[in-house]
Amino acid sequence: MFSRWFGGRATGAGQRGNPLAGLPVPASAGVLSCRVLDPVSEPVRQAEYVVSDTAGRRVLGGETDPYGSVLATVPAGEYRLAVTSEGYTPFHGNATVAEGGHSGLGDVTLQIAAPPQLPEPGEWEVDPSHSQIGFTARHIGLARIHGRFNSFAGAVRIADRMEHSAMHVVIDAASIDTGVQMRDDHLRSSDFLDVGRCPTIEFYSERFTHRGGSRWNVTGALTLHGVSRTVTLDTQYLGLGSGLEGETRAACRASTELHREDFTLTWQTLLARGIAAIGSSITIDLDIQIVPKKTG
Repeated sequence: MFSRWFGGRATGAGQRGNPLAGLPVPASAGVLSCRVLDPVSEPVRQAEYVVSDTAGRRVLGGETDPYGSVLATVPAGEYRLAVTSEGYTPFHGNATVAEGGHSGLGDVTLQIAAPPQLPEPGEWEVDPSHSQIGFTARHIGLARIHGRFNSFAGAVRIADRMEHSAMHVVIDAASIDTGVQMRDDHLRSSDFLDVGRCPTIEFYSERFTHRGGSRWNVTGALTLHGVSRTVTLDTQYLGLGSGLEGETRAACRASTELHREDFTLTWQTLLARGIAAIGSSITIDLDIQIVPKKTG
């Protein structure tokens, strides 16, 4: 228990063995703490926590340290602590922090969450009207360019064992859209995507690897600009739902980082001081919904 480790107050340099004794805490503030554990009492590292006030406004947030600890200095008052971590059910607790005091919630044990139900085996297809394939690139070393592809299609074969499933996505390269016509025309040109020679971008995978909880790796071949490379999508499966017409659908989010040079997208110009106009790495983000493939 934190009250046992840290004592009842956050101040007082003369308290021997109290790690908070030397911690500078404003007169109107106190300390809120807890330790986040899994069901076998091991610390949960990098669990996300949010401290909110009584009106539900976020006061601060962060991640647990390598020992699963949360330690926050906040103004005296009433607070709600929320702790979340992949694969566990969320924790919510209340705490009252007094001026110059220490409110320790002790050991918070997160319970294993039941994984979301997987799609039924069979043939599924991407629903483009409820999906998005976007990307982010660094511009002149400062701002980011955000864009998307407006036209794409995909098919997913769900196997009896999810690990044996497969997917194939085809993107119309000319549908690239960053909101600036001149820039989009340049991206379609031979300097970049060269859509006249390489009209599509394709991803094919037969390797689904469960990482735990709702996390999966989907590894396959990405063909871009006429070059194929192995790419792994860091994927979060969001579960099943129903559409407006009652049809079953499944959803996931996925991301990966590409390097332009790997796909011979080597056009470059340097600005003053040698700053690249466009960075070498591109982040791809996918929000995908799939529905059973229609037959007949």
